[in-house]
Amino acid sequence: MEKMWKYIILASAVVLSAMVLAAAYTNPSRNAGTISVVGLGETEFVSDLIVIRGAIVVNNEDAAAGYTELEAKCKKITDFLVSKGVEADGVTFAMPSISEDYEDIYDDGNYVGRKKSGYNFYQSFTIESKEVDRVEAAARELPSLMTQGVMVSVYEPMYYYTELESVKHNLIAAAAEDARLRAELIATNSNARLGQLATSRAGVFQITAATGDEEFLAGGSFNLLSREKKARVTVRAEYKIKTN
Repeated sequence: MEKMWKYIILASAVVLSAMVLAAAYTNPSRNAGTISVVGLGETEFVSDLIVIRGAIVVNNEDAAAGYTELEAKCKKITDFLVSKGVEADGVTFAMPSISEDYEDIYDDGNYVGRKKSGYNFYQSFTIESKEVDRVEAAARELPSLMTQGVMVSVYEPMYYYTELESVKHNLIAAAAEDARLRAELIATNSNARLGQLATSRAGVFQITAATGDEEFLAGGSFNLLSREKKARVTVRAEYKIKTN
């Protein structure tokens, strides 16, 4: 009985092997492996939105008088920008902050304490507009208000693009197509045929200045200081291949 079981198992193994060989013969173009490629999508664009931040500082011995002075200087900022063609709706003032100012007291060269000398008012503001050229020119002239007693600081402009999501979608499509073309080229020159897409993954977006050697960051970069920008993304794809 034991010998009979051995023959049964052996016969089954032979039949199974024959089935596998038959499948291989009838389907000689079955998957033979995969091709891994990296596709690139890249484009340049010009920002269409500018954001500039600034601040006003007022010092006054009296709190009420200081606040009134601050309001007057905020109006001077707005009036100046409007006179340069900037829309008033594009100028936003944040909540002002106030702090007490103190001075040290000395007696015969010896420090004896401090006393309140007045108040410091700090008011930040933001200019946001799609009139990029106009706002750039106006912001450059804002410090001239210091000749009128307005202590104003203006920071570097930041540039955005309102259609960035559309750019990103187009870049992913371009990178995916580039990956497919690369895979086809490899397959053709390797005497094989490109099969179905096995896996695909988009990398992080790198948005840098259009010119220069700005470094890419592992988590992606988003340049805000350059009006003219370059965006790029990669797509890693793995395709099945079939032998001819």
